[in-house]
Amino acid sequence: MDRSRRPAAATFEFPADAAFTWHSESDEPAPTRLSPVDDGLSADAALKRVRRGEFLRYTGDFHNAKQLLGALGRRLERPWQARSPLEAFRAERRARQQEHATLSRIVVALDRDYRMELSRAPDVAEACRQVWGEPTTDFTVVPLKQLLGMLGAAEWRRKGLEVPGLKGLLHPHYGVYLPTRTDYVELLAAVPDVKGKRVFDVGTGTGVLSFLLLQRGAAFAQATDCDSRAVACARENAERLGLAQRFQVAEADLFPEGKADLVVCNPPWIPEPPKNRVDRAVFDEDSQFLRRFLEGLPAALTPGGEGLLILSDLAVLLGLRPAGWLEEQFERCGLKVAWRKSNPARHSKAKDKADPLHAARSKEITTLYGLVPAAR
Repeated sequence: MDRSRRPAAATFEFPADAAFTWHSESDEPAPTRLSPVDDGLSADAALKRVRRGEFLRYTGDFHNAKQLLGALGRRLERPWQARSPLEAFRAERRARQQEHATLSRIVVALDRDYRMELSRAPDVAEACRQVWGEPTTDFTVVPLKQLLGMLGAAEWRRKGLEVPGLKGLLHPHYGVYLPTRTDYVELLAAVPDVKGKRVFDVGTGTGVLSFLLLQRGAAFAQATDCDSRAVACARENAERLGLAQRFQVAEADLFPEGKADLVVCNPPWIPEPPKNRVDRAVFDEDSQFLRRFLEGLPAALTPGGEGLLILSDLAVLLGLRPAGWLEEQFERCGLKVAWRKSNPARHSKAKDKADPLHAARSKEITTLYGLVPAAR
């Protein structure tokens, strides 16, 4: 850390007994005690203290606080050489959980204007208001790592994201799955004859699948998501793209009421318990969401309608789901595959040989299944 100069004084005082609002994506209880620390704290000392259960409220320089997070991360144990993809996955998840538990104990305080109690700190007020709304108490406390993620998300939201096939930019919100993987998005181009169709989009996220189908001529898309942040994100993006008159989104667990000509879903693809709110876009414990989607799909389709399921086979490659399991679920739910289209994974982790899961990710395939009732 840079200790060659004394950091400027904090912009506000945080009393030791101050009441505060606590924000944590993992729903961890608010700390009962905060230990103030500054730029004189070494990473080794910080690691010992957080492992004892302390929450360390950083009060020094913002850039030194970021360096402390990095130094702590480098001191954590890395997953060992695994004997199987499943063992590698388990070790990687444990390592990520340990990293989260450790780094989330370095916290910062914000005042009623969402100003950070650190010298050289950036303006975080807009990013905080986007996620939390207006403050309700004089002070807010948040893990620094989470706040840095919010700042990064605010920049994505400001700049927008190009998506293959989408006319216009997508503006993702914090906590909503970021569609930087293009393999599954590009598969929608294989869907024939969408003009004039009514669409249900189950688990819409940013709304990108609905928007792609609407721009190809679908008449109307009705979307759902169980996360309020995704609902707000999809609604805002529909406005930005000029599609609000043909798009509706609601907070709901699965299907909207009624029936649709096309029901599209890109469900979480890893059948493991989510550890926090953000995890729910990727992790689906015991495939509960996927099972219920397939069970309810026949009743959600109009006569002649079709389900569009987009799913990676990474769970099979990792040993989390047996080969043939998905086809068994189709049969159990009275569905048959009318057609399918697949793409190999092209995301960065599929090419990163240093990634602990590279052996599985390099073989990953994402498939779009065209599903219809088996009796048809």
